[in-house]
Amino acid sequence: MSRLPITIATWDYDRVRPLVDGRVQIEGCDVNYLTMPVEECFERAYFHGEFEVAEIGFSPYLIALSRGSCPYVAVPAFLSRMFRHSAVYIRTDRGIEGPADLRGKRVGVPEYQMSAVLWFRGFLQDEFGIAAKDINWVQAGLETPGRRDKFPLNLPVGFPLTSANDETLTEMLADGRLDAVMSARRPSCFVDGHPKVRRLFPDYRAAERDYYRRTGLFPIMHAVGIRRDVLEKNRWLAASVYKAFLRAKQISDAEFAETTALKIGLPWVNAEYEATMEVMGADFWSYGVAANHKTLSTMARYSYEQGLAVRLLAVEEMFAEGNLGETRV
Repeated sequence: MSRLPITIATWDYDRVRPLVDGRVQIEGCDVNYLTMPVEECFERAYFHGEFEVAEIGFSPYLIALSRGSCPYVAVPAFLSRMFRHSAVYIRTDRGIEGPADLRGKRVGVPEYQMSAVLWFRGFLQDEFGIAAKDINWVQAGLETPGRRDKFPLNLPVGFPLTSANDETLTEMLADGRLDAVMSARRPSCFVDGHPKVRRLFPDYRAAERDYYRRTGLFPIMHAVGIRRDVLEKNRWLAASVYKAFLRAKQISDAEFAETTALKIGLPWVNAEYEATMEVMGADFWSYGVAANHKTLSTMARYSYEQGLAVRLLAVEEMFAEGNLGETRV
């Protein structure tokens, strides 16, 4: 029986390396695995359809799915998850002492629809009653002008969002034309030690642990997507891809617990691993639908409330058909 040739593109995570180096195979497939920065992966996947399987931003995916126009179908392998309290950078001369002080402020984002920003806006709404319309949003590239949305926005007329296509968020934050920036990457003005720029949560680790204890939410940023035209011709592919990504993560997870000789170059990686399990449980970076139902339904609600998805999506329609969430390897 011939094997299906596929190209997979993701970032170079520890949890995919067993796939990259061939320790884990995808049933029925000959794989060409490419690793690249996520921005490049998203651009080439969404705009050019270059890859049969690709890492996809989950917020743009929900937007496209709600409109019936998504070129990829997701499987519940969540390659990127991250708390985003660390991703908000503020001017220290604008009276911003906490999240509640962002109301009415001028806040820059690389993309209004990106997952990191969606999650923090949801946090502001749920915990401080600050709706998306209560902030003046400015969209621009972080360090390079001209970043663009994956899909057209569906915001109401008069919504406070402007684009600064010829400028960068870093420049505008540094010279005081923005009060804050939300960005998955650190602005260079912060990295360089600008005297009037700091994180909203300097001790973001404590804030994020508290958030998890209170909510049980570990935000999802990216999933794995299979190009729709390929999946329609090969319905078996979703299960094969999901099982392989799950097995690769299980292999990488075991390396956190290694004590004989550390595989990960941090001297206290075992202590951090144990502290994380104490707060979040043994399967803290879970794949699958059932274990992530609350997080997924919350993300769907945020997308709809924030004017991104055009309808409220059910978790059950987010992924390729089949009982993928409960697959065991």
